[in-house]
Amino acid sequence: MPSDPGQPDNFAALLKPHLDRLYRLAYRLTGAVADAEDLVQEVLCKAYERNDELTSIADLGPWLGRVLYNRFIDDTRKLARKRLSVIDPDQLGPGHIDCDGCPETRSVEAKADAEVSIIRLKAALGALSIEHRTVVLMHDSEGYKLSEIQSITGLSLGTLKSRLHRARARLRELLGPEGTF
Repeated sequence: MPSDPGQPDNFAALLKPHLDRLYRLAYRLTGAVADAEDLVQEVLCKAYERNDELTSIADLGPWLGRVLYNRFIDDTRKLARKRLSVIDPDQLGPGHIDCDGCPETRSVEAKADAEVSIIRLKAALGALSIEHRTVVLMHDSEGYKLSEIQSITGLSLGTLKSRLHRARARLRELLGPEGTF
């Protein structure tokens, strides 16, 4: 017996293929595991409210990406209006670098070099404007096509190409000749 489009099992079946990519995008935008998880959860709640409409959406991946991106922008704007408090760096614990992809056979020096490169890349990405960082992460890191980014962000193709070019040029400038990844 076919499942009803409004049933939770159909909802899970529709969204499961998109969850990993959605989470990676959320993590790239937020830069923190907890924030990425919260963002994805908010998007899933929004999608569940519109469960009946999901089957009629032609390409669900970019649609979910757009919802996630819009939610991220809204949250960023809310946060910008709040007052920030300064935290002493001594209060922070040692930095965590996710090195799940690092082979265990690498030497301590090679792992340290990789960690330094990751830190430099994160710092360089952090120096970009949110608009440039978003486009370069979505395109170069997550593999979204420019047309998909266009449908997610609502920006023109020319604007996206310009931002991607400027973001890459700024990264090259910040990372220098030894900073190529």
